[in-house]
Amino acid sequence: MEKDKKKTRFVYQPEYPGGPKEFTKFLYSHLRYPKEALTNRIEGVVYMEYDIDNKGTVVATRVLKGLGYGCDEEAARVIKMLRFTVAKNRGIHVLFHQKVRVKFKLPEEKPVQVPAPQQQQPVSYTYTVTTTVQPADTQQTEEQKGSTTTYSYTITF
Repeated sequence: MEKDKKKTRFVYQPEYPGGPKEFTKFLYSHLRYPKEALTNRIEGVVYMEYDIDNKGTVVATRVLKGLGYGCDEEAARVIKMLRFTVAKNRGIHVLFHQKVRVKFKLPEEKPVQVPAPQQQQPVSYTYTVTTTVQPADTQQTEEQKGSTTTYSYTITF
């Protein structure tokens, strides 16, 4: 039986610290939707290619397939912010080329919460007016002397 030989590579690829999940997290946390793309309601994917030098710095970006409206420039800006860890490649300075897709998706519009008109309870005002007839020196009947009259008004809004 053959012995298991340790696989060795001649050139080691650069890696983003934390792996692909952290790469995606960094990319989309720093990505800002361009105003021009927002106003024109542009969505889609920008395909980019970028070069990484032997120090792990992105030195060049190229748009393979763009959207326009500022999306290409924004994707390039974020890609240039990336920093990779590069293993020593036997003393050889290697320029790495990698590709990435940057998705631009319009933020979901939250429905504007308009407060429902409050049901107003009807307001009622009641006025009661009572008049009393005073006995006077004039000729009045016994019924008319000391009698009261009550008027009631109700106003509803």
